[in-house]
Amino acid sequence: MRILITGANRGIGRALFDACQTRGDAVTGTTRRDAGEGFLNLDVTDPASIRAMAEAFGAAPLDLLVCNAGVYLDRGEHLADGYPASIWAETFAANVTGVFLTVQALLPNLRAAQGRIAIISSVMGSQARAPGGSYVYRASKAAAVNLGRNLAADLALDGIAVGIYHPGWVQTEMGGADADIDVATSVDGLLNRFDALGVATTGCYEDYAGRPIPL
Repeated sequence: MRILITGANRGIGRALFDACQTRGDAVTGTTRRDAGEGFLNLDVTDPASIRAMAEAFGAAPLDLLVCNAGVYLDRGEHLADGYPASIWAETFAANVTGVFLTVQALLPNLRAAQGRIAIISSVMGSQARAPGGSYVYRASKAAAVNLGRNLAADLALDGIAVGIYHPGWVQTEMGGADADIDVATSVDGLLNRFDALGVATTGCYEDYAGRPIPL
């Protein structure tokens, strides 16, 4: 299976890359700098970089695109005086616009394979769960869910399935040491979800264990 994973230089993205390599997939990762073997340079906030990445990837059919690259910039911000406009712009550029433009750039490859798109979002994008705080990140992940579900509707006729996934609260640099699960647990679950994704389940929004997340 030919797979491309964005943001594969560290954390969950790197673990997914390594796991796909181990099981024999033809996997390409992306990173913003220092791309080594098996990697392409990509800054998902830069449309020119996205176009260059797609050009470098070439015309090969793509079975699975994992949109993992993202940022969480508003941790610790305060409602009274925080959340500057720059954080909103940077977060949406990475977590929403970057996902859309990456899908758009690789759409010919996905159509050639009747491939699948996995968008790594978060339970924090659920509007049914709104405990407050992290306004920018939550809003961006809610937008990513909405984007994924609309892509699912538009791409179904092409035989392309789209799933939106919460990787769990994972012990990574972003999740912290006190997170609920280790990286291996999240990655094993996510790969199972990706493998199970098809046109019949397109538009799903679920966690790494297959549990549906309320919108």
